[in-house]
Parts: sequence; C-alpha cells; structure tokens
Amino acid sequence: MTGIENPPVEASADPQAVRRHPRLFRARDRRRNPPLRRTDITVSDEAAVKRAVKAASLGNAMEWFDFGIYSYLAVTIGHVFFPSGNSTVQLLASFAAFAVSFLVRPLGGLVFGPMGDRIGRKKVLSLTMILMAVGTFAIGLIPSYAVIGFWAPVLLVLFRLVQGFSTGGEYGGASTFIAEYAPDRRRGFFGSFLELGTLAGYVGAAGLVTALTTVLGSDGMESWGWRVPFLVAGPIGVVGLYLRLRLDETPAFRRLEDDSAHQAPDAVSAVETTAKGDIARIFRHHGPMLILCVGLVAAYNITDYMLLSYMPTYLSDTMGYSETHGLLALIATMVALMLVITQVGRLSDRVGRKPLLMAGMLGFLFLSVPAFLLVKQGSGIAVAAGMLILGLSLVCLLGTMSAVLPALFPTQVRYGALSIGYNVSTSLFGGTTPLVITWLISTTGSDLMPAYYAMGAALVGVIAVACMKETARKPLAGSPPSVSTAEEAAEIVTSRATTPTF
Repeated sequence: MTGIENPPVEASADPQAVRRHPRLFRARDRRRNPPLRRTDITVSDEAAVKRAVKAASLGNAMEWFDFGIYSYLAVTIGHVFFPSGNSTVQLLASFAAFAVSFLVRPLGGLVFGPMGDRIGRKKVLSLTMILMAVGTFAIGLIPSYAVIGFWAPVLLVLFRLVQGFSTGGEYGGASTFIAEYAPDRRRGFFGSFLELGTLAGYVGAAGLVTALTTVLGSDGMESWGWRVPFLVAGPIGVVGLYLRLRLDETPAFRRLEDDSAHQAPDAVSAVETTAKGDIARIFRHHGPMLILCVGLVAAYNITDYMLLSYMPTYLSDTMGYSETHGLLALIATMVALMLVITQVGRLSDRVGRKPLLMAGMLGFLFLSVPAFLLVKQGSGIAVAAGMLILGLSLVCLLGTMSAVLPALFPTQVRYGALSIGYNVSTSLFGGTTPLVITWLISTTGSDLMPAYYAMGAALVGVIAVACMKETARKPLAGSPPSVSTAEEAAEIVTSRATTPTF
C-alpha cells in the first residue's frame, strides 16, 4: 500500500475526451508519473548490507536471549520471586510477570516507532538496545522473595516493563532496517537472518540454562545460578550497541530526508507530520494494512511462543520430563531450524512469500494435534519427531515474515505503523501464550490444549495470508527499486522506458 496514488487516466477522465486529446492526457500522465531514471534506483552496497544485517540480527538475538532466559527459567523464577505454596500458582505468577512486559510493548511501539520515522532508524535501535540490556542485567541483581519479600516481585515486574518498553521499538526497527538496506530480489534472504538471530538467541539462552542446571542442579540454580544468564546480557548489549553505532542510516530513509529537504514548505510540513508518526493519520490511511499486520503477527507469535518459549515448560511440568531433557530436545529442534531458515528466505525470493506463509499456517492447522500426540508418547524419538513437525511449520513463517511485514507500509510511516501493529498483536496474543496455555490445561485437564490453541491461531493466519498481496521481488511501498548492481539498474530503466511513437 503506497498511500493515495493518482488514478489512471481512464478512471478520472471522460473516455471521449481522452480519444480526442490523447497527447494532452499522455503528457498529464507523464507529469504525474514521470519515467524512472537511473538516479532514482538504489544500488545497494553488499558490504553495507551485510553490516546492517549483522547489527540488526545481533540485537534481535539479544532480545530473544533475554526473553528465552525468562521462559526457560520460569519454574525457578516462580520459586525465587513468589511465595511458596502451590507450584501451579507459582508458575502462573511467573508467567504473569512474563506477560506483563508485553502490556507496555504497544506503548514502546507508539514512542519508538514514530521516533524512528522522524530521527532515523539507527538512533532508535541503539536506544532500544541500551534499555534492553539495562533491564535484563538489573533482573539478575534483584534479591529473592526470601530476602526482601514483597519488593522482589515488584522489582521483577518493574524491570520486565523496561524490557517490554524497549522491545516495542526493536522488531519493527530491525526488520525495517534490513528491509530498507536489502535489494528487492534478495529481501527474503537477508530478512531471514533477523529470525536466525531469534533462534540463535533462544539456543544461546537454552544452552546456557541447560549447562548451568547440569552443573549446579536445581538447588544451585534457585540459590544463585539463575542470575548468571541475566547478567551475561550486559556485555552482549555493549557489543550490539557498538555494532549499531557504526552503521549508516538506511538508503530509503536518507532518500526520504533528501526529498523532504527539496520540497516546498507546505509539502515539507506534510512530510514532517507523517514522519512524526501522526497516529491518527496512520490509522486513517493504513487501517486495513494494520489489521492485516495484526492478524499475521498473531498467528506467527502464538505458534512461535508456543514452541520456542512454552514447550520446555510443557515437557517438564506437564509431561514429567526433567528440565535438562526438555531443553535439550528444544535446542536440537532449533538448531535444525537454524540450518534451513536462510534457505527458506532465499526460496521466498524465488517462489514468493504467500506460498511459504500458507504452507506454515496449514502445517499448524492440520499437524498440531498429531505432533502433540507424538510428544505425549514420551520416547525421545517421538518427542523429537513431534517437535520437528512443529518446527518445520514454524520455519516457513520465521524465514519469510521479516520480509513480509515491512513491505505492508510506505517508507514515511513504515517504522511507526509496523511497530504499532506488531506490538499490539504481540501484546494481546504473543506474550500471553504461555499464561493462556497453562491456564487452559489447568482448567480443562487436556494435554492437547497447546495444539488446539495453535490451530486457532493458524486459522486466523490462513485468512490473513489469503488477503495479503505478494511482495516478493518488488520495491518497498513508497521507495524506488533497490538492486544489487549498476547493470541491474540499467536493465530496469531500459525495460520501463517509454517507447516513442511517430
């Protein structure tokens, strides 16, 4: 969706007038839609693209490392920060503290998204990196409930809110950053590295928690071992901040700034208003795309959090697995997904985003129950097979979504609109997934509730994918084409040149 476009001649003028004065109307049409020039096309710098991908992906990896730590230590955190008693109540309290950070994610999106459209993507992504590192590091320093009582869960919730607020500007900015750097024909491939960072963050968190649990045991983890993963986030944040500060602003945003500087004062004022992320304007002009974004993200996040965040708890708390075995099974699944995710992104550049998204949604819709029935068998092979089925469905979403979502909105409002849509959906459906599933199992007594919940999300996803337009190999809305070589740019100009008539 590129905003309000000029209607074609035939739709805005009398057909008879067009036939009487064809040259006049062709001239008008050329003024409204001037021919594409070589200087209009962005030729990407491969080295700059790789630096941008690395910095954005590392930030995303840190974000999910932080959230993964909490997910994998949910049982331990429940024991450390909440009064002793019913273990289910402690677990619910722990997941409630997990979910509370998602309540402020839309607020973070409302603040950081429009800010990224106004002052640039790079500065805002550096700020979100600092806040995330501070929030995670601080959790590792909080005394336990046994030491300070009521203030332990209060401080936990406070720093979870800091994490959630900063995350509100992270994904929308990181995906926008990569999408605006990547050439059109390779946006799926480069965008998939963002979700490779997601998996890497989860694997790092799960691996560290597993190693500490193996060495220290449950008592050692509850005593002090749980703090180590949170404290590690500090140095990681410093490295990520360094990488992001070394980057240049995205070509699309630089072009937007240049265009704004050369427009008339009234036009400049209009552009500045849009760049400030006028929320009413975003909802008024991009409401359908926001709804589509919310639907896609809801399906994607529920299935993502169900597998990557909740599954270890399901294996240990519901199925009776040891915490170490459950995490090892998940690590093996995620490593398998890491091996194929960039190829999924590359495939989406060739066959399109919609076929892969639809394959993932249908996989969850029809295979979730069989997968959980395999997991319930209890044997190592059955558990691995069930999780791999879910993982292959999920990787179809992971490998394409970071290229799909930025393409929904034009450059002037991309960061802001995407941050709003993404975080509203994540707040309502993503972060609450572990809490809702735990409650559903407790209420119904059915071990298959995670499968049913994923199926409901997938059904929403199928409808959303059916309604979206294909965006593979096309320029981002509101931006000129972006290519890898000057030869490719010349080819595009030649192919779009108007053939003169005599």
